[in-house]
Amino acid sequence: MPKEPSKLTSFLTRAITAAVYAAVMLTAILLGRAEGLGIVVGLAAMLAVGEFYAITRREHRLPNEVLGVLACGAMPIAAGFWGQIGLIVAVSGLCVLAVAWHVTFRQVRTTDTAVTVFGALYVGFLLAHFVLIRELDGGTILTLALILSVWANDVFAYLVGSSIGRHKMAPRISPHKSWEGFIAGTITTIAVWLVVGLVQDVGLSTAWLLLIGTAVAIASVLGDLFESRVKREAGVKDSGKLLPGHGGFLDRFDSLILVSIVAYPLLVLGMTN
Repeated sequence: MPKEPSKLTSFLTRAITAAVYAAVMLTAILLGRAEGLGIVVGLAAMLAVGEFYAITRREHRLPNEVLGVLACGAMPIAAGFWGQIGLIVAVSGLCVLAVAWHVTFRQVRTTDTAVTVFGALYVGFLLAHFVLIRELDGGTILTLALILSVWANDVFAYLVGSSIGRHKMAPRISPHKSWEGFIAGTITTIAVWLVVGLVQDVGLSTAWLLLIGTAVAIASVLGDLFESRVKREAGVKDSGKLLPGHGGFLDRFDSLILVSIVAYPLLVLGMTN
């Protein structure tokens, strides 16, 4: 019987994986342009949606993984190189090809096509908005603030929830999440955005920074709960094993996926008001 890894070994594994992941993302944000970030996010999106399709196959769905994975990766990359127009073209290509696939092969069910399209849109289209944020005025600091606020939310929600959390948020979906952790994560997320507004003029009023921080915190939890629900329905603990100590790419990006699509329009509206 294999020996269980020690708590220290598990912690070090998680820490090393987190450090490498953070280094790659921060390098793409700080040193590259939107094109570079698009490529990094696109590659991660392809791995994440591949895990999503693997989960759905456990429920006897048969998505077109080749089409879905390629389209998913194309969306953030197209957004990085050609902005919103590039993203629209990538989404249009997915829809047209999915319809053609459905019409051509009689054995394809509507649920298979729906899962194919949804998976690519859920991961690729939503994450593409993280890349679009990089193209806004002050995009470097905004994307940095977004990802740091998501990480801070995750860390402080876990620390507070695991130590004093008593009131369960969604016990049937994620038994370890508590309202105490949610409140701590929300306060921390808002604080990150307020600090950003203090250290650099990003064209957002204090009211908008509060709104964005609150929305990011809520979207972060909803994204996490959605992925937990998907995994629970399929009876799996982690989406994959590519990130030692963290599970899969979908596990790592679940919050950022929904946060990206929520934050982008708020940032655009906030900077135009």
